[in-house]
Amino acid sequence: MRGWGVAAALAGALVSAGCAGPVSKLPTASPTAIATEQYRQQLAAVRAYYRDLSRVDNVAFRIRTANARFCRKNVAAQIGLFAGTVRSLPRKYRSVAGKALNLTWGTPRVIAVADGSPAALAGLKPGDEVLKLNGATVPKAGTARWIGKSVKADGTAPITLTAQRRGKERTLTLYPVMGCSIPIALRATPIPNAYSTGDKIVIQSGILRIAHGDADLAIVIGHELAHANLGHIRKRQENALIGEIGGAIIDGGLLLGGIYTGGTFAKHFEKAGARAYSVEFEREADYVGAYYAARAGYDISGAENLWRAFALEEPANIRLTTDHPTSPARFVYMRNTITEIEAKERRHLPLVPELAAPLALATGL
Repeated sequence: MRGWGVAAALAGALVSAGCAGPVSKLPTASPTAIATEQYRQQLAAVRAYYRDLSRVDNVAFRIRTANARFCRKNVAAQIGLFAGTVRSLPRKYRSVAGKALNLTWGTPRVIAVADGSPAALAGLKPGDEVLKLNGATVPKAGTARWIGKSVKADGTAPITLTAQRRGKERTLTLYPVMGCSIPIALRATPIPNAYSTGDKIVIQSGILRIAHGDADLAIVIGHELAHANLGHIRKRQENALIGEIGGAIIDGGLLLGGIYTGGTFAKHFEKAGARAYSVEFEREADYVGAYYAARAGYDISGAENLWRAFALEEPANIRLTTDHPTSPARFVYMRNTITEIEAKERRHLPLVPELAAPLALATGL
């Protein structure tokens, strides 16, 4: 192996010697200056991520709690509090988390509080130290997960929380509220997208670039929550399985006739099954998700413009897509949905989607 390494190094040197290089006299840069700038950029990146996460959590809290009835059994008590230590954060953030978020390795501190949540109503603010929850010491590792489990365990029973601000300790009482329990995570990536796996929702940070207001973001989160509540992921998997079985029958029949297909029909029919009703599922998630956003109190008038912004990011979706409606179609459908919702608001009617009766009974809508 060492011989191969030497050979590779020599080959690289020969290639470099024979290749053309830059002709400018480049300025020098000290490693210290570069390291300092690297640290500053890391600080900025971590602060930006948690600022975006706070925005997502704010909107998610309102969507979850306003639409708990539609999540059927997938509901749990929530207080809208995100706290932690340097140790409790993902490893990639730990090196700068103390400076970026004012955290320590010791006592957990509040990182974010959802607007209008039980934590906010109790007076908690970012930077407060969180000492105890119902008499139990809040752990330094896995802090947010531990708090979430503790709150869920007692339902809507009042919670006693001991906090400290600028050295002054105080005891607060929080009154949890029920909300959809599906996790909603933020993934740092420039791609403007969001998706649901059925048991969690992932918001890619690029979507925040085109979701200019919180109402736009509520439309996005509502859309993904609708996918989860309406069982779209499960239905797609079932449709794919049906297609695969149908294709396998054809493959088997041809094999009996002496023709080996290598499972070609099963593979193609599986893909076709997965795409069956895919566009309709997306339209339904747009429709129901808009209701979720309106029920959470967001002014969604003009929210259809989200799809014009999306078209600028993904021009190909203006004319053709395989498993989603085109962006012009989504714009028009959303505008019509908003008109429907605004008409119900003017008439003081319940903001409930117009679904077929069997589906409504099955989903609790």
